[in-house]
Amino acid sequence: MRYLIITCLLAMASSAMAGVPDSVVAEKSVQEQILGEIRANLDVKSRAFDSTIGKLDNRVGRIDSLIRTTGNPKERIDKLVERVQILEQKQKALEENELAVYEANYQSAMINLVSMDREIKPLILFHTTREFFNSLTATSDPDNYRDFTAGYQHFKEYVDKFKDYSATLKAISGVVNATGTESASIPIVGAYSQLMFSGMAEYVNTIGHKKRDLKIEAEKMFAVTASLSQFTSDKNLVENEWEGITESLQEMQVYYDTVMNRNLRMLGIDRADVTAGFSRQSDAGKRYQYLTMLRQRAADYVQQLKKDDPKNWKESIYYQLMDAQSSKVRYGEITNRILHHINKYSALIARYKDNKEIGEHVARLQEKLDQLKATFDDTFEPAQYVHAATQMYKVM
Repeated sequence: MRYLIITCLLAMASSAMAGVPDSVVAEKSVQEQILGEIRANLDVKSRAFDSTIGKLDNRVGRIDSLIRTTGNPKERIDKLVERVQILEQKQKALEENELAVYEANYQSAMINLVSMDREIKPLILFHTTREFFNSLTATSDPDNYRDFTAGYQHFKEYVDKFKDYSATLKAISGVVNATGTESASIPIVGAYSQLMFSGMAEYVNTIGHKKRDLKIEAEKMFAVTASLSQFTSDKNLVENEWEGITESLQEMQVYYDTVMNRNLRMLGIDRADVTAGFSRQSDAGKRYQYLTMLRQRAADYVQQLKKDDPKNWKESIYYQLMDAQSSKVRYGEITNRILHHINKYSALIARYKDNKEIGEHVARLQEKLDQLKATFDDTFEPAQYVHAATQMYKVM
């Protein structure tokens, strides 16, 4: 479980924008370009709406002034009729603006939903084939420490020689033989670790002062084992938190799939079509074309829904908007948890980098951790992701 969230795939955004209109800025992703076009289109409509409403309100104001001042009954009736017509035009403009906002918001929801399919998979794959996690595992392996390996073979010979005379050594022999002959199999943490330390302490104490070199060798082995035991224990506490993150990620994946599949059914689109046309499509131009099609399909759906269900259409769309936004917020929160979790490794390294026995190995992890953090920050940007999720929609 501790290595379930593994390796960051950097293919989330392609720099090749062939086939995309000239207005597409090269460094922007296809998703950002489409969302920008949706916002720009809505801004144009909003400005036209504001202008129309302003003109209609001015006309109503002038008519109201004439109605108050005129003494001609016929003229007053004519102006009242004109006033009603203008108010009807205003109501129509309000309804058209409302439809435009819902269209744009639902377009944004669908573009974000579909784009998340390319973003979630790299997150799921974020953890161990990265060099840092491999090095972290190697740092916990006593076989990589010369001061340990130099004394371990002599310790093992001691265990084999005296196991029939000591219950502790006999138990150690059983554990080591059961888990293998490699030193990496030594239980330096867990239920058998205290047993192992007792055996090593017994071995060190039995070496007389006349065997000075052997004594020093054994003491170094014991010191490395003790330091590695504490380091590995602290490391495991950090890594065990991945289980909670993994569980949250799996729950989010189920929720996302439910929301995604429901909305695709509403638009009459197969999930496999999204996968082929966008998620696994490496050509940025074709991804742009696919999202353009999806954007139009979303707008058409809102218009048709209003015609088919004029009383409830807004409520139906609203729930889809909230579910899409919730999916994006959940994703951003999980990436933020992972970022904070990665930062805990910095504290772990700082705690042990000056350790006499293992500090040199631990300090080497810092450069690889810095590379990992840089890769994560450049790829996921959790703070910006959550911020963008809260600003997905135009508020009426």
